[in-house]
Amino acid sequence: MVGRLLRCILILMLVSFTVFSYFSKSRTMAKLNYFKLEPDSGDLFLSGTVSKYPGAQKDIDRIQRAFKESIEDGIGNSSGSRSKMITSNYPDVNAKDAIALIRSRRIGQGQLQNSDKKEMEFSKVLLDSKHILGRKSMELLSIETEVPVRMPLVRTIYEPGHLDNEIDMERICPRGGFYTKLLVLITSAVHHEAARMSIRQTWMHYGSRRDVGMAFVLGRTTNQTLNKAIDREDFMYRDLIRGHFIDSYNNLTFKTISLLEWTDLHCPKAKYLLKTDDDMFINVPKLITLMSTLKANRSIYGRRAENWKPIRNKWSKYHISFAQYGKPTFPFFTTGPAYLLTGDIVHALYLQSLNTAFLKLEDVFTTGIVAESLDIRRVNVREIANIRTKFEACQIRDRISIHMVRNNEQFELWKMLLDDTIKCTKK
Repeated sequence: MVGRLLRCILILMLVSFTVFSYFSKSRTMAKLNYFKLEPDSGDLFLSGTVSKYPGAQKDIDRIQRAFKESIEDGIGNSSGSRSKMITSNYPDVNAKDAIALIRSRRIGQGQLQNSDKKEMEFSKVLLDSKHILGRKSMELLSIETEVPVRMPLVRTIYEPGHLDNEIDMERICPRGGFYTKLLVLITSAVHHEAARMSIRQTWMHYGSRRDVGMAFVLGRTTNQTLNKAIDREDFMYRDLIRGHFIDSYNNLTFKTISLLEWTDLHCPKAKYLLKTDDDMFINVPKLITLMSTLKANRSIYGRRAENWKPIRNKWSKYHISFAQYGKPTFPFFTTGPAYLLTGDIVHALYLQSLNTAFLKLEDVFTTGIVAESLDIRRVNVREIANIRTKFEACQIRDRISIHMVRNNEQFELWKMLLDDTIKCTKK
């Protein structure tokens, strides 16, 4: 009786620990697709297997040690992604041992039946993962950064290409950008349709110029209702560039790589590329004026961040662990809400991004780590402040980018920009 009670307590502790470990660690990891599971596959097959076969208790400690860190960084998304990564930091328990143990307990009890679906799927996960289960995670080095990270190189997890939708190339970037002085690509979340509409009805009007092209960049979603809404929006406006990655905050780096890839493929002759977000107001006339004073050679212009430190608080959405980035400060970078790239660096940035270890902070990754490895200049521009400012006409006209603008506020700023009855004197 006492033995059974202790056995039940041990099993409950294992299940509780595994569930807690899975959900707590999944918050701090990028949402990447490593292994595809079947739609109906469960998350914690091990506890179910052990609970059915009492003889497995002798080996429970060894399995538990391995799986404490093995179901690490479980990865998914709010829309129901089924991807998952299984790794282990314990070399003494390898895939063969785990599989042999599970099979021996099952066969010994005569329980190997086709109806036992969950256990069969668990064995399948182990078999599919045998080339990494039970090995220590290998440290990868970001190209020429000397930064030890445990994240994989981008090219191993990024799916290139875009959805084959009917984007209006003649309006956005005709003849590969031969006439395009400025290409503006606006990163947007799939559910931000209202934000995109407010931009289309305000400062995106400058996209009607022959030398200016504008479009939105999105990922994909597993929400079919949302997919249909996006398809309708794309049919009406033909200005959505859609990558193959799951659209989420932790995949913003993929979104930036996707826009670099699209520009490199479809608009390589554009003189300048502005990357910005859908909560920004862009003073396009002032930006074009700035561009006329610049020399278009291997530079990124924006708000330059110097000596910024990684946030180690694991509860912050900006959390970066020592394993992901080991140095005390980031390289100089330009902050993500808006930055201007010269067209001659787009191809190199894209290729180098693929060969750099993944980091979820897209601005640090692209304009910091990758740009530094390519010896690209990061230039501070006062007008690209990337902050919210007073809603006064003269203040608005003095800035190129204004951050944290709500959908309805786009119209207010647009009116201030165009109202020629308001005169501003230069200080």
